[in-house]
Amino acid sequence: QVQLVESGGGLVQAGGSLRLSCAASGRTFGGDAMGWFRQAPGKEHNFVARIGRSGTTYYADSVKGRFTISRNNAENTVYLQMNSLKPEDSAVYYCAAGGKGIYSDYDPDYWGQGTQVTVSS
Repeated sequence: QVQLVESGGGLVQAGGSLRLSCAASGRTFGGDAMGWFRQAPGKEHNFVARIGRSGTTYYADSVKGRFTISRNNAENTVYLQMNSLKPEDSAVYYCAAGGKGIYSDYDPDYWGQGTQVTVSS
């Protein structure tokens, strides 16, 4: 059974940083894309970042230059380094793996349970 388990969420002040981690188990994703989405209360589920099997990265315009996605295939893990956080970044962040698409059309096969990120002003 495939599982994606996120960690690293929490409460941070505006301008601060957090690093999210997502550990996959049940199969390896070294040959697949992995990514992050987020959902704020009352809002849609939105694409944040994606990293391809070769390491090519894609970001939503709203996080470009502030967030960095990376992966460690040996550990079957994907990360999201979030800097210069803003209150509007507050959301539940979901790890995703596999699937097709690149930006808003990225349609993963697997999802994590989510981790809360709250940015105070």
